[in-house]
Amino acid sequence: MTPTPPLFLLLLGLIGAQATTAVDLRTAAAMAAGLCKTRPTDIVFIIDSSRSVRPSEFEQVKVFLAKVIEGLDVGPNATRVGVVNYASRVKNEVSLKTHKTKAGLIKAVTKIEPLSTGTMTGLSIQFALNVAFSEAEGARVKSPDISKVAIIVTDGRPQDNVKDVAQRARDAGIEIFAIGVGRVDMSTLKQMASEPLDDHVDYVESYSVIEKLTKKFQEAFCVSDLCATGDHDCEQVCISSPGSYKCACKDGFTLMDDGRSCSACSNSATDVVFLIDGSKSVRPENFELVKKWINQIIDKLDVSDSKAHVGLVQYSSSVRQEFPLGRYNNKKDLKDAVKKMAYMERGTMTGQALRHLIDNSFSAGQGARPGVTKVGIVFTDGRSQDYIGDAAKKAKEHGFKMYAVGVGNAVEDELKEIASEPTGEHYFYTADFKTMTQIAKKLQINICQEEDPCECDSLVKFQKKVEDALQALTKKYILDFR
Repeated sequence: MTPTPPLFLLLLGLIGAQATTAVDLRTAAAMAAGLCKTRPTDIVFIIDSSRSVRPSEFEQVKVFLAKVIEGLDVGPNATRVGVVNYASRVKNEVSLKTHKTKAGLIKAVTKIEPLSTGTMTGLSIQFALNVAFSEAEGARVKSPDISKVAIIVTDGRPQDNVKDVAQRARDAGIEIFAIGVGRVDMSTLKQMASEPLDDHVDYVESYSVIEKLTKKFQEAFCVSDLCATGDHDCEQVCISSPGSYKCACKDGFTLMDDGRSCSACSNSATDVVFLIDGSKSVRPENFELVKKWINQIIDKLDVSDSKAHVGLVQYSSSVRQEFPLGRYNNKKDLKDAVKKMAYMERGTMTGQALRHLIDNSFSAGQGARPGVTKVGIVFTDGRSQDYIGDAAKKAKEHGFKMYAVGVGNAVEDELKEIASEPTGEHYFYTADFKTMTQIAKKLQINICQEEDPCECDSLVKFQKKVEDALQALTKKYILDFR
C-alpha cells in the first residue's frame, strides 16, 4: 500500500480546521447579532460548596452561573434551569419548575449560600438523577427534542464514588459537563463527563478565571437562527426551527419538490376544499346548480395522487364533511361524490364553517399535505348568522388562499372579508344561480398554461439559425485575420 503523502495529510488538517473555524465564527456572529436561540433544554448546575471553596470563590461561581444563564433562552417552552448545591449534603436550591424568567432565575442564584462541609459529588449526581431531573421538579418527559444537561463545578477529590452513578445518569440521557478548579482530581472529572471528553471536561487554575468558560457554554447551547443569518437556500420564505429551517412560499405560489423553490402554478400539488352553503334559502333546484358549478371547477384541476386533492364540506346551522382531501384521486370519482351530496337546508353559520376549515379540513389528519398550497373556496347565498371576522382573518394568516363566491342575497362586504388579497381576484358575486357558470370560468386557481409546442419548435429553429450564423462569422473572421 502506498503511504499517504504528508502534504496531503497537512491539507486535510487545514481544510478541517477552516471548516471548524467557519462554524465557530458563524456561531459567534449569530450570538453577537442576537440571532442565537437555545434549543429546548433542561439544565441543572451541580455546584460544589465544600469547605475548600472559600466564600469569595463561591461568589465567583455564582457570577459564572449568572453569565451562562444570561446567554440562554429561558422559558417554560425553551430552556429550564435548576441549581443543586452540595457538600456533605445536597440542597435543591432552584428547581427546573421554579423560575420562568431569566431575571427571576439570576436573582435566585445570587442568594445561594455555601454549605461548607465535605465533598459528596457522587451523592449530588444521584440527587440530580432522582430528584432534580424528575417531572415533579419540572423536568420534561424524555424526548429527542428536549436535551438534559448537567454541569458539575468542583475543586477537589470526591469523598464517594462517582463513576457508577455518573454512568447511570448518562444512560438516562443526561449529558454531563465536568468543570474542575485548582487542585481537582482530573481522573474523577473524566469518570463523570460525557463523551467526547475534550468537549465535556474543562479545567481552570482558579475560581478567579472560571468566567472565561462562559463563552464556551453559551456557544454550546447556541442554535443559530439560520433564516435570520441568511444561511439558507429558500427562494421566498424561510421558517426557523432550532438549528434548522424549512422553506415555504408566498401566497399564490407552490413549494416545488426540491423543498426550496416556488412556482406560481398549482398544477404541481394543491389541496382544495370547497365550503358550500346548504342553507334553506338556497332551495333544492339551485343546490343542484351549485353541485354542477363545483364539478366545473374540478374539471379545470389536475386531479391525481401527486397533484390536486379535493375535499368538500357543506354547512348550514351545523357543519358536515362530505369527503376529506385525498379520498378521491381522479375526476370521475370526485364528480360522482359531489353529485351524491344531500342538501342540508336550515341556517347559515359561515363563521362556524370557516373555523372547521381551519381546524379540521386542512389538518394532516384529514388528508392535508405539508408544504403544498391550501385553497379554500367558500360559496354562500346570504348573510352569515354568526361572526366571520376572526375566522376569515385566521385562515389567511395560516397562508390559505381563500376564494369567496356569493349569489343572490350574499353580502359583498362579507365576501371581501373572506377573500384573499387582491380581493378583486378572489371574490365573485352574481345575482342569479343560473349565471354561476360564468364564475367557474373566471375563477382560476393559478392553473399554468401548457407550453405551445409550436412556439418551442420555432424557438429551436431560431436558435439553430443563430448558431449557424455565428459559426459562419467565426470562420470569416479567422480567414480575414490570416
